[in-house]
Amino acid sequence: MQVHYSLIDFIKLEHVVATIGTFDGVHLGHQKILSTLISTAKLKSSPSVVITFWPHPRQVLQPDNKSLKILYTLPERIELLKDLGIDHLIVIPFDIAFSKTSSQDFVTKIIMEIIGANTLILGYDHRFGNNRSGSFEYLQTHADSYGLTLIEISRQDIDAVGISSSRIREAIAKGEIEEANRLLGHSFHLTGKVIQGDMIGRKIGFPTANVMLGDAHKTIPPDGVYAVWVTHADIQYKGMMNIGYRPTVNGAIHRLEVHILDFNLDIYDQEIKITFKEKLRDERKFEGLALLMEQLQKDKLATISVLSHS
Repeated sequence: MQVHYSLIDFIKLEHVVATIGTFDGVHLGHQKILSTLISTAKLKSSPSVVITFWPHPRQVLQPDNKSLKILYTLPERIELLKDLGIDHLIVIPFDIAFSKTSSQDFVTKIIMEIIGANTLILGYDHRFGNNRSGSFEYLQTHADSYGLTLIEISRQDIDAVGISSSRIREAIAKGEIEEANRLLGHSFHLTGKVIQGDMIGRKIGFPTANVMLGDAHKTIPPDGVYAVWVTHADIQYKGMMNIGYRPTVNGAIHRLEVHILDFNLDIYDQEIKITFKEKLRDERKFEGLALLMEQLQKDKLATISVLSHS
């Protein structure tokens, strides 16, 4: 998949089959649209193109909405899309000026003139253009003048999957990792850089990698202990992750830290990927390090059990 980070980077193609969306999550509902895109492009012997936006439009249009969260950052989303077999991904930088693009200009000047699409695939409820005035119905009304072949992913098809990014975010916020993974069609993950911690874990036999996320809008599960897979340098390891304040040691800073099983490499300032499989328990305070160590041993056994079946 070729990634183009602006329209300027894209050289117009012929007979493109395209779709538009933010595709946050690349979940089963999105996959329904994207699989139709790919199969249609193959049938027509045409290139498949996904048009997306970054930052998320709501981050630009609702800058004061601090509750807005995304499932995946742009790099994470790109990696998921690469696995599907799409030919081209165009990432349009979204800002206030672009948000004022009319529906007509978006279709004629971008979809058709710059990209070269003659087939457009949309979900039944997709909106585009200034004030979200563009829709599948709008395109149908102007189909003759645009000369576009339109394919709609119907309400019935989308509702049959019964999935939305907001529903997945709600599941993650409740710690319902298995449900979120089912709705996604893959396991929820995050990526981050390993930073220096206070090394308390090392002192009690459970050294941890402290993870710093690159985007404050990234959705993370609630405080607790999780069975996770940790990927470093394309190698996957079992891990147990703690999210929270570490009340047993009077922690004052909210942390994401992961103990990687059977691992002793120095990975400071390196990126790791953490894939969530199951929540083991809530975070809680223990009366002393001895009881904490005892619980961590139980968590380790539970982690090995969970990951041995995933």
